[in-house]
Amino acid sequence: MDTVVIDTLDPLIVVLRSAGYAVVGPTVRDSAVRMAEISSAADLPTGVGDAQRPGNYRLTERGGEMMFDFAASPDSAKRFTQPPRQTLFRMRGQTVEEPLEETPRVALLGLRACDLAAIAVQDRVFLGRHPDPAYRRRREALFLIAVSCAVPGGTCFCVSMGTGPKATTGFDLALTELASPHRFAVEIGGERGAEIAAAIPHRAAGQGDLSEAEEVSRVAATRMGRRVDTEDIQRWLPAAHDSPRWTDVASRCLSCTNCTMVCPTCFCTTVEDGTDLTGGFAERSERWDSCFSLDFTELSGQPPVRSSALARYRQWLTHKFATWYDQFGTSGCVGCGRCITWCPTGIDVTEERSAIRGAPGETSCIR
Repeated sequence: MDTVVIDTLDPLIVVLRSAGYAVVGPTVRDSAVRMAEISSAADLPTGVGDAQRPGNYRLTERGGEMMFDFAASPDSAKRFTQPPRQTLFRMRGQTVEEPLEETPRVALLGLRACDLAAIAVQDRVFLGRHPDPAYRRRREALFLIAVSCAVPGGTCFCVSMGTGPKATTGFDLALTELASPHRFAVEIGGERGAEIAAAIPHRAAGQGDLSEAEEVSRVAATRMGRRVDTEDIQRWLPAAHDSPRWTDVASRCLSCTNCTMVCPTCFCTTVEDGTDLTGGFAERSERWDSCFSLDFTELSGQPPVRSSALARYRQWLTHKFATWYDQFGTSGCVGCGRCITWCPTGIDVTEERSAIRGAPGETSCIR
């Protein structure tokens, strides 16, 4: 792929907006880095960093010119590919109205390699054997601009999952932010990216630029906050059904669903029916749900299949890291660490997997 160098992001944002894209990038809001629409590079979190550990997130002041010196934020691309709530249809009397969903063109600026890997996982889910037309429309309307991660968080483990920190595939453009002088190496990922890059001031990347970009990713790979061993996980994790560690982690789990809400690959939904206050129409909606919800496995009014926090946590962890392979041919985890950071009680999936693998009973039969 070709690589060019640009000195500022403002021309890129202008060209994307002129091409009809709403540009969404990282901003500082609610004491966190959040994805929101931006109009210029001044909206980006220049000089802002973050500190992440189990159950804890805070912003830090780094100073300087760097705009992407933070790790994965609570936002991912998921809400742009799979909205938190969408209307499926309405009924007025005996008439069924299917909503004419607008599919805005959105340029997502600042996605990390783990986010791109998560989009690829969701593509397998929603564009596989039973394609979702609405997902396809939203997905095709996205222009993806990645930023290779330079400052992994304390809960990141993308190297262990083979998903980062350098963006290598799945993008239209991929940026690596360089210092002294401040600039961006821009890797072009395809025809759409080439068209946008051609429309902004740029110069060919020199060997010094390429070497510096490679060094950013090399150093980041050595600074992961966590690591995991995934060898043979498809065998040993399902076989650990009776491990005593499940009881231990269940005593700490609040079943709050935070981990699944911030996870960039979790895709569980539920369907809700409602009416307006006058009874003029009825509406069926789809919204995000979680396998941690008590009623998620309720069938035909019977008690939930998984009535305990232990059963729900075991299902989530086993599915995410092992049986997902059976369904989709890949892990359901991309190593972003969001579930660790945003768990109120600081449950660390890397620690739990290690403990389960080493606990007595891990090879007992599945019931």
